[in-house]
Amino acid sequence: MHNQTTPSSTGLPALEVTAMTSGYGALMVLRNIHLSIASGSVVAILGKNGMGKTTLLKSILGFLPKQSGQVLLNGQDITTMAAYRVARQSVSYTPQEQALFADLTIKDNLRLGLSRDSLLADRLAGVYEIFPFLKERLEQLAGTLSGGEQKMLLIARALLGRPKLMLIDEITEGLQPSVIQRVANALSTERQRHGTSMLIVEQNVEFALQVADHYIVLKRGEVVLTGRTREAGALGAIEAELTM
Repeated sequence: MHNQTTPSSTGLPALEVTAMTSGYGALMVLRNIHLSIASGSVVAILGKNGMGKTTLLKSILGFLPKQSGQVLLNGQDITTMAAYRVARQSVSYTPQEQALFADLTIKDNLRLGLSRDSLLADRLAGVYEIFPFLKERLEQLAGTLSGGEQKMLLIARALLGRPKLMLIDEITEGLQPSVIQRVANALSTERQRHGTSMLIVEQNVEFALQVADHYIVLKRGEVVLTGRTREAGALGAIEAELTM
């Protein structure tokens, strides 16, 4: 079930990628990528391993240079902007690798999602509603959490910053179904409360169809299928493409 979101006051897409080609040095991984995320909507990028999904996120964020094309964030050209400057435009990134500081407490890891500590107490209240286990374990070292708990901590840290756009890479990998559902609920809650736009890279098709409005299937660095997640036959079309 999709929730109503707050539309952009400008009417511009939250993110727009046009004819983007990028990769690693001379190795081109992505070719002629087009995508658009309306303000307050969620787009899922689907595909097998090695098809360019993570490269897409890193290229949008500025970790990798674009060979061609354009990236607009709320109408602002960020094509050549450095990654740290993109992050300052109210963009959060939850990477596939668990980018936590294992020797720091949960509380200190959460602090990293904020521009100043004075925001922490107020923002934590909303996070506790989504992930209540964090409330009693703030002083626990992040490295002692289970894999699922670490994934939830990553999402919580991103939510604390109240981003306008979230980029999330394979958050459900290795998680049991009950934790996957908690993550889905967390993302839906954030979207409902703050109209947050999201670009989600996933291999879990059912999760993607649950949280997203639109999907894009990547194969060998190119878009081969797009559609609305609520269209009849979407699941079958995606699965057929992924098995080809």
